[in-house]
Amino acid sequence: VTPIDPDHSDPYTRCRIIAMNGIEVEAILFSHQFNRHCPDPAVKQQLARVRYIEAQQQKAVNWLLPGLASVLETTIAYEQVAVDLTAWVARMEPDPYLKQAYQFGVLEDFDHLYRYANLYEMIEHRKAEKIVDNLTEVMPGRPTYLHHRDPVDNLREPYDKNAAAPISKLHALTIMAAEQQTMNFYMNVGPTYMEPIARQLYQEIGLIEEEHVTHYESLVDPGETWWEMLLNHEYNECYLYHSFMETESDPKVKAIWELHLNMELEHLRLAVELFKRHDGRDPQEVLAPALPAPVTFEPNKDYLRELIATQIDFTTLGTGYVQDMHERFERMQENIHGGEKPPSEQVIDDNRAKSGEEYRLETEGPHPVPSLRTDR
Repeated sequence: VTPIDPDHSDPYTRCRIIAMNGIEVEAILFSHQFNRHCPDPAVKQQLARVRYIEAQQQKAVNWLLPGLASVLETTIAYEQVAVDLTAWVARMEPDPYLKQAYQFGVLEDFDHLYRYANLYEMIEHRKAEKIVDNLTEVMPGRPTYLHHRDPVDNLREPYDKNAAAPISKLHALTIMAAEQQTMNFYMNVGPTYMEPIARQLYQEIGLIEEEHVTHYESLVDPGETWWEMLLNHEYNECYLYHSFMETESDPKVKAIWELHLNMELEHLRLAVELFKRHDGRDPQEVLAPALPAPVTFEPNKDYLRELIATQIDFTTLGTGYVQDMHERFERMQENIHGGEKPPSEQVIDDNRAKSGEEYRLETEGPHPVPSLRTDR
């Protein structure tokens, strides 16, 4: 494929590319896990055939990203995906408990965007609005150093596969896949930097992305059969390719979404056959009766400001949420920080010292939390 032009393409085209790459990577990893647990040679052969096509699709999608973009520019785009995709899902999610999970996580990705934007200005001497294009604000969310929790507090209650709305299952798979690819990306690119503060920031946020994958994957009902999980994965790919085909502004990229949608419809047909043969149920018991409204990348500024104003001081306790820094949380904070300033705070200090002020993009007015304003 010919990559997009980083200077003249819609920032949300890049977001759709990144999101869809995460979905294809999840499809491949899930198929590999299924393969490792499947004793039936005929099923393994079919999984292998489809998986090879998924791998081709992943290459076509991810190679749309321009080679001219630096790793840090791609990182900022990854966080824009996390912010605006998760915020949209939170707005659309019908289940209150699942909605809260997305609202909680998005305030952390929002803060990661702010930290990386300051690193970008400091070491590449450029501003993040070149990438996010005023569609997404850049300012503090829940401070990154407060994201480090005891691992047991990152687990959530799963939805009930027999009671959850079909769209809830698709939302959970989508955000799990998006966070998983971000976790994998940071694990691999972090050590490619020479600057100590960059290496440290990727290391710190990379640990938090692991927490996020645990947070989101635990929303999925572990009682789903392999056949049911395969069906949901393939249906979600159809849903997202259809969504992006409907909302894409770049004709060349839109043609790829349409091509891949047609490929995924065949993958879904094969998954339906396996489900009926091995699970013995009607797929309509599991799948949405019609495609839900398309996933849309759009600004979520007012929604995010409202969440910041009301939920910035949340943390987790067990599978729930509290506003108090409980004993287990405080012990984890002490163990990981050891009384030292974490990289996510140091990068802001360093950029203030180098650039004269920290980097922000506050298009809708001052920060909604007075203590986090620059003039505090």
